[in-house]
Amino acid sequence: MSAPAPTRPRRGLRLRLATLGGSLAQWASRTTGRGSGTSIRGRVIMRIDPAALGKLLTGRRTALVSGTNGKTTTTHLLHAAAADWSAAQPTPPGVVTNADGANLHHGIASALSGAPRAGIAILETDERVVPDAIRLGQPEVVVMLNFSRDQLDRNHEIKRLARDWRDALAEAGDRGPVVVANVDEPLIVWAAQSAHHVVWVDTESTWTADAVLCPECGTVLARTEPSDSAAGDGGDWSCDGCGLTQPEASWLVRGSSIIDPTGRSWPAELQVPGRFNIANAACALAAAAALGITVEPALAAMRTVTSPAGRFAVADIAGVSARLLLAKNPAGWAESLPLAQSDPIVLAISSEAADGRDVSWLWDVDYEQLVGRPVIASGPRARDLSIRLTHAGVDHECVPDLTEALQTAGPAGPDSPVDVVATYTCFQRLRRIGGLQ
Repeated sequence: MSAPAPTRPRRGLRLRLATLGGSLAQWASRTTGRGSGTSIRGRVIMRIDPAALGKLLTGRRTALVSGTNGKTTTTHLLHAAAADWSAAQPTPPGVVTNADGANLHHGIASALSGAPRAGIAILETDERVVPDAIRLGQPEVVVMLNFSRDQLDRNHEIKRLARDWRDALAEAGDRGPVVVANVDEPLIVWAAQSAHHVVWVDTESTWTADAVLCPECGTVLARTEPSDSAAGDGGDWSCDGCGLTQPEASWLVRGSSIIDPTGRSWPAELQVPGRFNIANAACALAAAAALGITVEPALAAMRTVTSPAGRFAVADIAGVSARLLLAKNPAGWAESLPLAQSDPIVLAISSEAADGRDVSWLWDVDYEQLVGRPVIASGPRARDLSIRLTHAGVDHECVPDLTEALQTAGPAGPDSPVDVVATYTCFQRLRRIGGLQ
């Protein structure tokens, strides 16, 4: 990295007391078997010291990673690069991250409080938290991946989130972060326009259903045909109404490779599958470069990432070998379904608070691609999914209990696991059952 890690300021008495109280609450949560205690630790810290998040962010070189899809994996990739760089330094500055995905104010405060001396912070950040993190923490880099409809009962208007990002970057001015932004996402481009410096990344995104209208003037966006039909991307976009157009990118995803600003092509060769993860890696590489980490060691470190927060992990669940894939919204399902190759495939749906109560998005997912394959619908909202699959002409069984669904799909060995595509709470429950948390 080009700049040394800043000297950490001394923590005040109130923050030290808040951290102690949070640690005790976390210990109690773990001792009583109520959970990891990450969230309650952060809640107690911020209850005792409401200014704790800003204090804990101050004095670190911070990179925020946010977007509807891909932020957990991208954070893990960027953290791998930063940790590898840090370990090679004569005086390692230390790197802290919220690897468990606790990305709201409390979760970030909890992670930071556990590593007070770490000079570098790589933080997955919920879309709603980004403006506060920019104002409070003066991050060095912000990675802006995408906006998609998600948790419709809470974030039904994604342009409002983009506007909040745009306003926070404008307020930061020249003191603001370097923004790494996905040029294939019109809302991301619009939000990033107010940043003082933007590094543009062309990710060859394929999902365009959430980017029909111009975020500036509301005109229907025009799209060109992809220059490479084999790439399968959504083509370049532009607005005939106000002139907003897709910027020229300095980092490019082309097939299975990433092209850096010098024009050199780097084979991704990741251990996490899917074209969308090559896009995540491209954004992580651009962010690493902005932090001063060279491409070759950064990419080598990213290639060691295997199952970020349980994604793509294989576990024994109820005597059945299962590979877990997370899909939270139509864009996520569009990327995950082609990766699921087992027969049968288990699809698990829930609608708890962390998922979003509204499951009308099921009708925006192309389940028709599963026609002719054996499918098991599971989870608390399995019957809603069953109706959607019936309408799509997909033959399936409806088995709401997750373990029973896997036993119905099995047996399967570690060399041929049952693929389970699940929404958030079903995914997390399966992680716990499989001992992956």
